[in-house]
Amino acid sequence: MRFPINWRQCRSQNEKRYSEEQISKAVKQHEAGAKVGDIFREMGISLGTFFNWHSKYAGLEVNEAKRLKEVESENNKLKKILADRLLEV
Repeated sequence: MRFPINWRQCRSQNEKRYSEEQISKAVKQHEAGAKVGDIFREMGISLGTFFNWHSKYAGLEVNEAKRLKEVESENNKLKKILADRLLEV
């Protein structure tokens, strides 16, 4: 039996990644007056996921949301490098 190397390989088949465009579109639909239930059922996400997106991306344009994800990714890489350096000492 082969065990996964990292947690990303453990993700279920049903779990999806959504682009910044899709996330931004969903949040803007809600801001325009669409019902939350309709949005999350249409996209196949949970209510909690939608509200996480809303709290994070409300008021952002698509390019700003992309930049936010890039900055968060870079920040996580830098945190990992710092943690590795602190463990070396």
